[in-house]
Amino acid sequence: MRFSITEENYTMTADLKVIGQDLFIAVTGGDNPHIGTVTTLTKDSELQTVRFPSHDGRLHKDDVLAIRIGKIIQADLPGSCTITAGVHVNHISKKQIMVSALMAKHLGEQIKAWLHETDFKVEKPIYYSNQEKPS
Repeated sequence: MRFSITEENYTMTADLKVIGQDLFIAVTGGDNPHIGTVTTLTKDSELQTVRFPSHDGRLHKDDVLAIRIGKIIQADLPGSCTITAGVHVNHISKKQIMVSALMAKHLGEQIKAWLHETDFKVEKPIYYSNQEKPS
């Protein structure tokens, strides 16, 4: 599944992959898409983020986008969720920076609506009991 929005001369995209009841979301866009941050969450856990170094040694700030999306969809998650984010616009303007938060909000709302429409019923995994062992 793919969602996207274009504002101020650039596009931000959220590509979703369902893995069982879990969700992988790759948020990319601009002139140089990349993986700048990884944010993980579930319905009942705090968001956690890893920020990778950029080319100049500073840490990427794309988690701002991932966290905004994560907070919008968190209550509706059927399982775990991993969001990678990497949006780079060459010589980004202040206006482009300002609209990025609204773009992420829009993507989060689209994903939330999709979550409400999607059936995540999968067979439950079978585990050994404490008295059982693999043969």
